[in-house]
Amino acid sequence: MVDYSPEKLVRISRYRDYFGTLDEDVRKDVLARMSVLVEEEKEYCDKGNHKHMAQILTAIALYEVLQQHGKSEEETFKEISEAMWAALNPKPMQRMAKLPFFMPLMKRVVPYGFKKGSGYGWRYTWFNDDPKGRFHFECNECIYAKIFAKRGVQKLGPMFCHADDINYGDLPNYQFIRTNTLCNGGDKCDFDFVRRKRCSKIRNSVLDGFCELPYGSGGVPAMLLHEPNDGGSDDDSVGVDGHLPRLLWA
Repeated sequence: MVDYSPEKLVRISRYRDYFGTLDEDVRKDVLARMSVLVEEEKEYCDKGNHKHMAQILTAIALYEVLQQHGKSEEETFKEISEAMWAALNPKPMQRMAKLPFFMPLMKRVVPYGFKKGSGYGWRYTWFNDDPKGRFHFECNECIYAKIFAKRGVQKLGPMFCHADDINYGDLPNYQFIRTNTLCNGGDKCDFDFVRRKRCSKIRNSVLDGFCELPYGSGGVPAMLLHEPNDGGSDDDSVGVDGHLPRLLWA
């Protein structure tokens, strides 16, 4: 039986350290709110989704409770965004990208990791005919997008999308290319890893002339500086929070 107690979810979330800095009454209210959320979203609370639901439900509870305790929406969003991003560590992935067998390893390990780390509500498209220097796939259904949209907190989605940009955006020898995400109103989240010497070819066929994503002030992706679209947008954006095995994303 997977432990979906609020305390456990907070401990395995990226908010673990941040949660400990909050006042006791705030922590108590966050845990109480998470208990309700777990019951309301129980269809997604299976073994595969355990770590994802830890991120999703902790973020929703923090977003709501911090505002109830007097913080402005803008202050709350900034605080929980920065706390989550600060918990990321892209260095293991960067070290792996230096290995000569990095791309073959990705092609074998990532589909397995996504299968093990995805429960109800996800759907992917895998492309098995990529050339030697490229690995790409798509997420066609995402529980972050579904749950945040249902609860009217779509703004939290791109916050998690940016985690992919942090984790994969500075890999030695490889370019991480992304054109859109479900959380930003797109029809898919694309993950495209390309050896840099191939980037110009992929750039022309996929991104219509650029390999880099548009950034706004302070190095934050421009799409994070405004509310996500409700749907149907073809705006450029950053991607969905990854499911890579712990070896790759810890």
